Amino acid sequence: MVRRLPIRLLIILACLSGGAALLPPRYLPLGILVVPLIGVIGGMLLPPRMRGKTWGLGVSASTLFAAFAMAMHYDWHQGGYQFVVKGPRIEQLGFQFALGLDQISLLLVLLTAVLHPIAVTASLRSVHMRSREHYANMNLLLVFMLGTFMATDLLLFYVFFEASLVPLFFIVGIWGGKERRRAAVTLFLYTFSASVFALAAIVYLGLRAQTFDIPSVVFFAQNHMATNERFWVLMGLLAAFCVKTPLFPLHTWLPLAHTEAPTAGSVDLAALVLKLGTYGLLRIALPVGMINADGSVLFPQVLTVLAVLCLIGIVYGALVAWVQTDIKKLIAYSSVSHLGFCVLGMLALNPEGMAGSVLYMINHGIVSGALFLTVGMIYNRYHTRDIRELSGLARAMPKLAFFMMLFTMAALGLPGLNGFVSEFLTILGAFTSEHLGVAYGVIASLGIILGAAYMLRFGSTLLFGPLHYPLVHEEHGTHATVHPKYIPGGDITKREVLVLLPLAILVIVLGVFPTPLLKSLEQPLNAIRHAGGAGAVDRPVTPALPVATVAEVGAAKGR
Repeated sequence: MVRRLPIRLLIILACLSGGAALLPPRYLPLGILVVPLIGVIGGMLLPPRMRGKTWGLGVSASTLFAAFAMAMHYDWHQGGYQFVVKGPRIEQLGFQFALGLDQISLLLVLLTAVLHPIAVTASLRSVHMRSREHYANMNLLLVFMLGTFMATDLLLFYVFFEASLVPLFFIVGIWGGKERRRAAVTLFLYTFSASVFALAAIVYLGLRAQTFDIPSVVFFAQNHMATNERFWVLMGLLAAFCVKTPLFPLHTWLPLAHTEAPTAGSVDLAALVLKLGTYGLLRIALPVGMINADGSVLFPQVLTVLAVLCLIGIVYGALVAWVQTDIKKLIAYSSVSHLGFCVLGMLALNPEGMAGSVLYMINHGIVSGALFLTVGMIYNRYHTRDIRELSGLARAMPKLAFFMMLFTMAALGLPGLNGFVSEFLTILGAFTSEHLGVAYGVIASLGIILGAAYMLRFGSTLLFGPLHYPLVHEEHGTHATVHPKYIPGGDITKREVLVLLPLAILVIVLGVFPTPLLKSLEQPLNAIRHAGGAGAVDRPVTPALPVATVAEVGAAKGR
């Protein structure tokens, strides 16, 4: 009976994949949420003797199929939200279960759907204790991240945004390192406390606008709210989104969480969860509190303060990363520096900077996730993350060395790889912005130099330095020679190569051919900069496909 269960699971997962991919386009947003939700419930109901690896990986792969189907059906030339799904409206609150995607949210959904199964695959070798619960929490985190990117109702956005803390708390607190409990509590308290202010701002916005529909709220804020109202709403939103990003000096929870999280948790945290903060800044905070209906800046002093904090974060994060000996802490502080670039481009409020910012979200997710995967592969073999104990790995693990150097070069912004395009555009946006200027671009450029310094130190020491413990070598006279059979763990396996290969391909493709992606961002970014202008309407959601209600979805399933 036990032997037959994996086959039955594979059959069920194949049905999930086919059903998700073959849903009518109007039902795809619900399908992409229901599939991992089924994975949560089904995973917890698996027999105790099963670890749930097949189930966890298959559910995330099924979600990926649904995301690809959504991208194939999406009209990339059509403005407004598509695949709009709306549930019954609660008139007393103005709340409605509403999902939809434009080009920005679809790209982030695709990023999430691609990286999550890779993160799950990375945990197959390292998670053995309570694996059913682990994969259930991973799938629950996937539901909340996808829901955040697809929500077009502000209150629903907040519910998904805040709920992502729950599975992340358990992933770090149960399957993390020695200080996992302290890391989980710090992560939860930091982000939850800041989000309380955002909840107050969101409730106030919804009550004033008599709706929580995001485009309508933005239109109302820019045309009918007083300046002091918008200021305090902006402060509440910034409190939550700047902590989640994280923006200096609200970053102190991140290095501990990254260091103690398991590999899959680090990948999801760095590559996806942090993007919830930058997405909230771009989609909600800036248009609601910073941009006027005519495209001008309402609070230039606030924008200047945020831009200065970005510059401090860029330089500070790079300098702290330069002196780290723990690989995970190095990558964590590099994320503080890189996301400073991301937010700086956003604050430029011009096409170059904002396009570079969205591209930075995607490229940072790919590169940081890939780096954490390689670190996890090293740790599984040598049980240390100390650079001083891991030098010379290129001779012992040439396959891993190739991928790690590729991702390192992408992280430092080598031309031809994906990191260069986004860094160039964000700095160009700062240089040419009428709200920032040359000084901001020059200081941000210093961050590129420092980034090259610490990433090259990291790559050269770890891969090309002298052989060090824990590599085992034999003594022959006065010389030490290394034999593959004496190397603990050996090079990465074929499965691990297959995990890293898609990310390596994305690094090269997005570095060489970024133009299609940038063109697809022109319309939604222009809509954000002029959301409440003369061309806007009271209900600016314009679906290109028929709107599906939750009742229609239920009726379709009944048939």
